[in-house]
Amino acid sequence: MKVDVEDFIFYIRDVKKLSKNTEVSYKRDLQKFVDYFERMGINEVSRINSTSLNSYVLFLEREGKSAATINRNIAAIKAFFQYELVNGKVVGEPARTLKGPSVQKKKPDVIKVGSMDRLLNAPDITTNKGIRDKAMLELLYATGIRVSELVNLKVYDVNVLLGYITCSDGKKDRTIPFGNTAKKALITYVTEVRGTFCGKAEEDSDYLFLNCHGKSMSRQGFWKIIKQYGEEAGIGEDITPHMLRHSFAAHMVQNGADLRVVQEMMGHADISTTQMYADLNAKKIRDEYTKAHPRK
Repeated sequence: MKVDVEDFIFYIRDVKKLSKNTEVSYKRDLQKFVDYFERMGINEVSRINSTSLNSYVLFLEREGKSAATINRNIAAIKAFFQYELVNGKVVGEPARTLKGPSVQKKKPDVIKVGSMDRLLNAPDITTNKGIRDKAMLELLYATGIRVSELVNLKVYDVNVLLGYITCSDGKKDRTIPFGNTAKKALITYVTEVRGTFCGKAEEDSDYLFLNCHGKSMSRQGFWKIIKQYGEEAGIGEDITPHMLRHSFAAHMVQNGADLRVVQEMMGHADISTTQMYADLNAKKIRDEYTKAHPRK
């Protein structure tokens, strides 16, 4: 069964071209899946039926896995069994009816506009590092891209003069505009600072944002940067890169942006995912009405 999983991982990586995050996630979840069944004495995928798959889901629940984690595992299992079905390794669809626990949607954490201003102005732009960090923060908030997309941007993905970036979530490319504030920060970084980071590397890098060694910035590295500036800005909550993504969408919707446009910029496959920002805005309106109207 391990060989089957290896073939499937090769398929999603080299044929389906799914994102690296999806590949790593599926590989980890399916390795755990294989280990479980091998302990049960089952070494062939053809011997697994719907009953044994449900037993595996119960095993994950007994391990204390969250609903989101269990559902992620189920998604990997269903994709794997669909691949095996197409390749004649299984008969029927034993994973088709597999269901996980319902996941209660968590309200997105959004940074208030005033706090966002303090965060974006926290970097010391008299230093090269501060200029780079300012450009990263401004671009992240201006476009709502994921931190993985931010650190993987190449120089040629950004049209500074026209004010847009092109990035990919592993499935399709999307073009996202950005405003003058981010444009100014990027121009300063690219023309005055990026070359100083490049000079510290053994060879030139195509990545837009570089660390102090002239290599591409890591997600963990940027996480530390944003945490530092959150503390310096006096923001009490624990700032994460994804909060800037949520804040971008929420602030756009609050200021009248069309949900379909926000969906396109965010790269959401389903409009229902984007809808939560409108729901958040509606709740804010209701709360303000309740506080202010004399006949509430």
